[in-house]
Amino acid sequence: MSMPVLARPSGMRLPKPASSVRAVADGRVVFAEWMSGYGLISIVDHGNGYMSLYAHNDALLRDAGDSVKRGDAIASVGNSGGQGRPALYFELRRNGQPVNPNTWLQKH
Repeated sequence: MSMPVLARPSGMRLPKPASSVRAVADGRVVFAEWMSGYGLISIVDHGNGYMSLYAHNDALLRDAGDSVKRGDAIASVGNSGGQGRPALYFELRRNGQPVNPNTWLQKH
């Protein structure tokens, strides 16, 4: 798979050191590796044009192609990719456009 192109950050940073990163909804991991500026990143395709991004991880627990259920651990929070303190960077996109994660998470 080719490396996805990501624009400027439009998600949220969640300081959760030594925590598991969990999928926000059922889906399939479509990208799980190092990306400049994001460190170790997992991207999950949830269908209907929705994708969630989980960046700056310490370790990736799922590979591209793996199916995940809501709540499954997919990574460990870290500080990879030039981030100072351990924190999860979370972003949600629909059809490639950023979506307010707070609004979406409240509905799901």
